[in-house]
Amino acid sequence: MEKTVLFYIILAILVVQYLVHQFLEYLNAKRFKSTLPPELSDVFDEKEYQKSQEYKLANYRFGLLSDGFSLILTLCFLWFGGFEWIDQLTRSISQNIIPMALIFFGLITFGSAILGLPFSYYRTFVIEEKYGFNKTTKKLFFMDKIKGGILTAILGGGILALFIWFYQWTGPKFWIYTWIMVGVVILFINLFYSRLIVPMFNKQTPLNEGSLKNAIEGYAQKVGFELKNIFVIDGSKRSTKANAYFSGFGKEKRITLFDTLIHDLDEEEIVAVLAHEVGHYKRNHIIFNLVLSLAVTGFTLYILSLFINHPEISKAIGVTTPSFHAALVGFALLYSPISEITGLAMNYLSRKFEFQADDYAKNTFSATPLVTSLKKLSKNSLSNLTPHPAYVFVHYSHPPLVERIRNLKA
Repeated sequence: MEKTVLFYIILAILVVQYLVHQFLEYLNAKRFKSTLPPELSDVFDEKEYQKSQEYKLANYRFGLLSDGFSLILTLCFLWFGGFEWIDQLTRSISQNIIPMALIFFGLITFGSAILGLPFSYYRTFVIEEKYGFNKTTKKLFFMDKIKGGILTAILGGGILALFIWFYQWTGPKFWIYTWIMVGVVILFINLFYSRLIVPMFNKQTPLNEGSLKNAIEGYAQKVGFELKNIFVIDGSKRSTKANAYFSGFGKEKRITLFDTLIHDLDEEEIVAVLAHEVGHYKRNHIIFNLVLSLAVTGFTLYILSLFINHPEISKAIGVTTPSFHAALVGFALLYSPISEITGLAMNYLSRKFEFQADDYAKNTFSATPLVTSLKKLSKNSLSNLTPHPAYVFVHYSHPPLVERIRNLKA
């Protein structure tokens, strides 16, 4: 296999990204035993703090192993012509551009899922089990994988097929039609995620009549937030970790509470958490994120349209016969540094939005129950209370707990 300059650039990108990631993980791990800030001294007692350190260390060591395995496997796959082998196998089955792409990506996705399965299993049934988080049965674990695979095949395969069809139909303008299609898909998922996709994995039931529902509806009415759909999801069948989220627009708008959240927090704290979620809606964060995501997607697709027909992009991953599917993989790898930069910007904005949503909850409800709820949720998930600033800058979509508390108490 002839190795081009772009081939070596891809290798360099993969190695540099891995080294930067591991350096940040190392910096973060060095702070696992840091003294807790005064604001967080009541989150963990000595025994719980020790447990949280052990949990973080276990995940750090596991990450070293899994990330290292992934890098070595990817480098070997590239170096020894894995993509060329998959491409030749694909061409022996079909010569039609759309079926070829579906088979090519199907084989890669399936192979990746199988190789990643032991790591996912270990994280769930060893690490999460040891520290008391896992509630997933082995049957549920594998059923989730199968359902996720089917969903990926249907949605991902359908989007890919339309993507290539636009390419065949419109030539260089395919990115515009693909961009519109992606926008429709994102909007559809935002609208109907809870109604159509969540029921495949979880049971959702309307929140029972009672003081909690009355408190939530009373707050929503106070701030002019029309809310008719409040659901409880059985998150406890997989994990003890708690969550709540807002989804949809218009009549499809709903708030979903994990049953673990209702168990862990008192009524006032739950309303405070929901006030934060309402803050995202009132500050138009959902619309802004949607528009920004579409803008980034459009830019990426436009850049893709400039390079997709260059044979060198296919050859960059060792595929000798240029094709749309091979160029798509080559482009994704070469473009990944730019994706990292846009990811940094998105995380920065997300952290700003979290502060704004906290401020909204503080001003329209109360800061104290939100502070206590954040502390409880952090305690129950054994979260890292002293992350390294560089790690936060690169990876965190939410500000660290101490920064949120200081902002709420300001």
